[in-house]
Amino acid sequence: MATPIELFIEEMQKLFQPDEVYIMDGSQEEAEKLANIAQKSKVDGKIVLEKLNEKEYPNSYYHRSNTNDVARTEHLTFVCTPSKTEAGPNNNWMDPVEAKEKMMGFFKGAMKGRTMYVIPFVMGPPKSKYAKNCIQVTDSVYVALSMRIMARVGKQAVERIGSSSDFFRGVHSIGDVNPDRRFIMHFPQENLVMSFGSGYGGNALLGKKCYSLRIGSYLGYQEGWLAEHMIIIGVEVPDGKVIYFLGAFPSACGKTNLALLEPVLKGYKVWTLGDDIAWINVGEDGRLYAINPEAGFFGVAPGTGLKTNPIMIKTLKNDKFFPTLFTNTAVDNSDNTPWWEGASDEIPSDLTNWQGQKYDKNLDKAAAHPNSRFTVSIYNCPTLSPEYNNPKGVPISGIIFGGRRKDTIPLVYEAKDWNSGVFTASIIGSETTAASSGQVGNVRRDPMAMLPFCGYNMGEYFQHWINIGKKVKKLPKIFMVNWFRKDENGKFMWPGFRDNSRIIKWMIYRIEGKTGAKESEIGLFPEENAIDLSGLDIKKETMEKLLKVDKQDWKREVAMIEEFYAKFGDKIPRDLRKHLTELKKKLGL
Repeated sequence: MATPIELFIEEMQKLFQPDEVYIMDGSQEEAEKLANIAQKSKVDGKIVLEKLNEKEYPNSYYHRSNTNDVARTEHLTFVCTPSKTEAGPNNNWMDPVEAKEKMMGFFKGAMKGRTMYVIPFVMGPPKSKYAKNCIQVTDSVYVALSMRIMARVGKQAVERIGSSSDFFRGVHSIGDVNPDRRFIMHFPQENLVMSFGSGYGGNALLGKKCYSLRIGSYLGYQEGWLAEHMIIIGVEVPDGKVIYFLGAFPSACGKTNLALLEPVLKGYKVWTLGDDIAWINVGEDGRLYAINPEAGFFGVAPGTGLKTNPIMIKTLKNDKFFPTLFTNTAVDNSDNTPWWEGASDEIPSDLTNWQGQKYDKNLDKAAAHPNSRFTVSIYNCPTLSPEYNNPKGVPISGIIFGGRRKDTIPLVYEAKDWNSGVFTASIIGSETTAASSGQVGNVRRDPMAMLPFCGYNMGEYFQHWINIGKKVKKLPKIFMVNWFRKDENGKFMWPGFRDNSRIIKWMIYRIEGKTGAKESEIGLFPEENAIDLSGLDIKKETMEKLLKVDKQDWKREVAMIEEFYAKFGDKIPRDLRKHLTELKKKLGL
């Protein structure tokens, strides 16, 4: 009798009609075989993978995508729940029956002349009760190799699934990479995602945003846990103790830099557990524990350099795990290495830009696409935490929320309690970046950095956060940060990057009760001289500006918060409305 896995593969084979079916086993031999296939294959007239300089970037390959397929297509991403209310105003909604009919029309015979890769994978440590079993099919060898980096692919997933039918189904084809025929459909009740017409990571690596966050957040809502767009780090202090943090930031707001931070403060070390996604459960002792469901980094390349993120550069040049992929960066023809803005101070003289043309610095804005990416195994990271594969996860003492704001939001403040923290996180606004299609630089609400990724009504999501807080015996402290405040001349006031460890030190002192805090209209602020500025040339008046609540700015902010909350009507929890009323009163509004 056929197993549920075999029945699924048979169903996909009939639908897509591929010439061949390849079931991945996750082995090293397989990775080399697929890399060889990719170097001989063309999509849209381009070789899928090209080998890079083995000495400088071992086991590394270059991929250039279609120019219309370089970011998440949020306007074509749908959550297909039985009713529009369940999806919420935070999601595009389509009736599940209509969505399936549309996608099945695209899928029928779409893999003729191609190979269908079957990717069994586990999200999370395979021995963890919090991990989930998944299978994706795709006709893209680039996607197949990328998934091998980003998830735990192979026999262990098949063994975990066994004769069960309880596994996520991801159905993907690049089709003809036509933006008019590009859709990403999520069916939360069916543990299913269908994606067509894109090879970009956020649209095609279905274990990533699609499953780990959109489907995962819905599963967490049903099962009593949280799937979040968060880093997980352990901060080792001088006495050897490790304190674990979560951190939520919209894409391109320094999230990966913080996850791989090399502190400037002596005796401090950051251990990396994840740079993008956290699954958070209430442990047996009543504390919050987090696991990273992923196995790799899918990071933004521009801005990543030896000055900003030396650990990531070491990770990219490590050769432990095969392969590492660079997508839509430029290529330095003098030594066949990837290059992007921020990789070096000097622009190389002989560059091919991300579109495959000779780069002219007098004509071209950027050599690498602003959302160009690297895909690299987490096992290549020299600061990988020894607790990364702990089946229980790590106990969380602090949660950091942040965004990119040139004004209004102070450098750092602490929420008074859990529900205040949920309110603080629910009102996050951040300037948009190149990771999503659309205008760059506008301020939009991005609660918990989850607006594009919450797979159900966000009003109910806020209530779920409040409910989780009721189940936890020892709640983490919640902090808000903004590394991006600018002065009147448009210059950043805080140095950021490695110096952000100074802010984390203050957070640890707060967690351990070693320092006090002063109340403000929006939360608890560091007392004077509480932030360790040793060796940093920053003026007292600059710090005062960084830690100031400007009531005029906040008056505008409150208006935007009210407008955002109004979209959710009575789904916004009463407790959050109460916090908003109290904030207005404190601001004299």
